[in-house]
Amino acid sequence: MDSAAAALATEAVPSIPRDDEGPVFREPWEAQAFAMALTLHERGLFTWSEWAAALADQIKRAQAEGDPDTGETYYRHWLATLEHLVAEKGVTTTEILHRYRDAWDHAADRTPHGKPIELRPEDFAG
Repeated sequence: MDSAAAALATEAVPSIPRDDEGPVFREPWEAQAFAMALTLHERGLFTWSEWAAALADQIKRAQAEGDPDTGETYYRHWLATLEHLVAEKGVTTTEILHRYRDAWDHAADRTPHGKPIELRPEDFAG
């Protein structure tokens, strides 16, 4: 991960969980969500101000729906915000995002614990 970009992100989005060395993550997927947001920002899909506003809106919606806001769901909000912005910007559609989510769920269901999850064409049937 680009440490300069990570530093800029933690300054621009002050709610990012961090310690003295930078962002901290509970699970590998959280770091991947963070990296995706950095990459899409670097490629010009959104500004940090736009990202921060969209993330704040997502968190407010989740809280209104009962999210306890304990910090454990923070990067789930990042994923939801990423999905919203890539659909809003026309990079993909919500339908395609859901199709891939369902395919990954199917692939995960058939994969033994500890083995890498691999998508196959049949994961998209259904």
